[in-house]
Amino acid sequence: MKPRTATLAAGLLQLVALAAVAEADTDAGDVAALGNLYSSWNSPARLAGWSASGGDPCGAAWTGVSCSGSAVTSIKLSGMELNGTLGYQLSSLQALKTMDLSNNYLHDSIPYQLPSNLTYLNLAKNNFSGNLPYSISNLVSLEYLNLSHNSLFQEIGELFGSLSSLSELDISFNNLTGNLPFSMGSLSKLSSLYMQNNQLSGTVDVISNISLATLDIASNNFSGMIPQEFSSIPNLIVAGNSFVNMPASPPQALTPPPNPRGRPDDRRGPTSAPTVPETPIDPDDKKMQTGPLVGIAVGSIAAASCVLFALVLCLHNARKKPDDGSSEAKASSREVMDSSHDNAAVATSDLQLIQPAGKMTPDDRAHGPNGCTAKRPKQQVTVTTVSSYTVAALQVATNSFCQDSLLGEGSLGRVYKAVFPNGKVLAVKKIDSASLSLYEEDNFLAVVSNVSRLRHPNIVPLAGYCVEHGQRLLAYEYVGNGTLHDMLHFSDDDGMTMPGKTTRLAWNTRARIALGTARALEYLHEVCLPPVVHRAFKSSNILLDDEYSPRLSDCGLAALSPNPETEREAFAGVVGSFGYSAPEFAMSGTYTAKSDVYSFGVVMLELLTGRKPLDSSRERSEQSLVRWATPQLHDIDLLAKMVDPALDGLYPAKSLSRFADIIAICVQSEPEFRPPMSEVVQQLVRLMQRASIVRRQSDDQLGYSYRVPERDGGGTVGGDVVVA
Repeated sequence: MKPRTATLAAGLLQLVALAAVAEADTDAGDVAALGNLYSSWNSPARLAGWSASGGDPCGAAWTGVSCSGSAVTSIKLSGMELNGTLGYQLSSLQALKTMDLSNNYLHDSIPYQLPSNLTYLNLAKNNFSGNLPYSISNLVSLEYLNLSHNSLFQEIGELFGSLSSLSELDISFNNLTGNLPFSMGSLSKLSSLYMQNNQLSGTVDVISNISLATLDIASNNFSGMIPQEFSSIPNLIVAGNSFVNMPASPPQALTPPPNPRGRPDDRRGPTSAPTVPETPIDPDDKKMQTGPLVGIAVGSIAAASCVLFALVLCLHNARKKPDDGSSEAKASSREVMDSSHDNAAVATSDLQLIQPAGKMTPDDRAHGPNGCTAKRPKQQVTVTTVSSYTVAALQVATNSFCQDSLLGEGSLGRVYKAVFPNGKVLAVKKIDSASLSLYEEDNFLAVVSNVSRLRHPNIVPLAGYCVEHGQRLLAYEYVGNGTLHDMLHFSDDDGMTMPGKTTRLAWNTRARIALGTARALEYLHEVCLPPVVHRAFKSSNILLDDEYSPRLSDCGLAALSPNPETEREAFAGVVGSFGYSAPEFAMSGTYTAKSDVYSFGVVMLELLTGRKPLDSSRERSEQSLVRWATPQLHDIDLLAKMVDPALDGLYPAKSLSRFADIIAICVQSEPEFRPPMSEVVQQLVRLMQRASIVRRQSDDQLGYSYRVPERDGGGTVGGDVVVA
């Protein structure tokens, strides 16, 4: 009996051990996200246990990682000297509650996709730039947010309407500008707010009704009145602003200087501060103020007397003039008026445009045709986030917009390469005035303001604009590796490849381009508030940088596009063979975000086949890429025959099939059946995650070579193929 008992005991122990292993097995999505972070930080050795290619963060106790079951719930890596970015897979950490990466050297922008269930986020004391990502507005469980001591800029944005649980917000020591967003007033549970040492302006009325225990708004550009409600805040610092009713003696600055990087856990913020007092006026103070008041009164009377005397003298001289008037006097009068008008015009053109200050009622706002929030046409719209250029400066930079500087041409006008004396290079879009209606001209600055706020690594950023002498020009950052259209089809036009581009796009590069552009559309559709529909998504609007990463251009310019009805009529005769445009647009002129999804599917077809969306040189049944390709997407044999010959067979069969599945759901004729771009992004991410990276050098292919595990039943077969 004893041997049998021992055997049973041993069996139970094995079961317990197996259960422990199974319990420790970390969710695959979390593993991939942490692996992406590790790669983005250049694989620092100090992170014990971490790996870029799989592993078990929960079971192997990776440094700074805590789990609940198989899900990662906490990442605490403050003061670890991490250097790099935050990658692009943070949103996969669905169970993550706490993320503390403060006091490191992380840089670039904060990802626009953050873990949706965070309650604690601390990215303080890093080198992050850009603006506050819109995805913050989706963190409905967030209780603590610290983004202080970075290089964040632009306006804060309407991010706080849904953050009803937020109790502490610290955005101090950045370069944030503009007015406080109205949504900040809805932070009912907020108790501590630190905004000191920024460039914020306007009034602070929007936060006057929040029951704060601590408020530090020192060293900004706030103006107007300090709200009476602030007198009840125990810890208040307002010094270094331009309030009308500033206290006579500025409160002592109680915020300690920035801590050295070796002390990441030391919290900044005031420990105590005086309230804003209603100071009674002392009789002696009244005596001291009498002298200055008398001086002011006497000076005012003297100035008024001088003005009155000048008016009397002018009237007297006017009566002495002949009735018909002197032509010289009239000319002088006209010169004065013209001079005043010219000075006003110069002041307007030279004014650094800024967002209108003060509160705006709902009636003051309007939604522009491109979906961005804009002021009404008759009101002045101003911009601070990009530079204002003169026509003369752009003429010099483009050599008077000569043919040699021409980069391309679209529906809005031509694009020129602009090289400035300081070496800066931009791409300048010279908008054809014939394509702009009067309404569109009036709203040009509203469009510029909206476009300037689009910040995403896969979107070409706007660098400046020009509205001088009736000209409308947009200046973008220059992306020097041409367009995806040229890269795929240039050799089709003249029988030779592009100059300097003797290599072909490998499969992994094509998949990366698809994912990057999908992320750009996801940002426009699902992150921007309100959403932005591109309306002109095509391969010629996808630029490639030196590393062949995609940059989507012409985002937010739908308001300046030609009349949609005119565009629809151009396609009316070729329904079913209309290139990038979705069927609903060709039939009725209807264009929505789902129409962009269709166009994205067409671009994926270009990446898959190397063919143009419309090609009259082919036989009739193959002229429309969508009509020709769609029936073959689910047949593995026919699919293999569709692949771009330039790939020379270097692609994985299963990844190819998954790629085709994504295309099929995007180009469905009924818009309601097409997926949102966030779903497309997730499918492309999963496609890429199935590859285990084996990097090797290759002279004739762009990108990397990978070994892809193909799973059939219980076995795994690998092969050297090029994948994303």
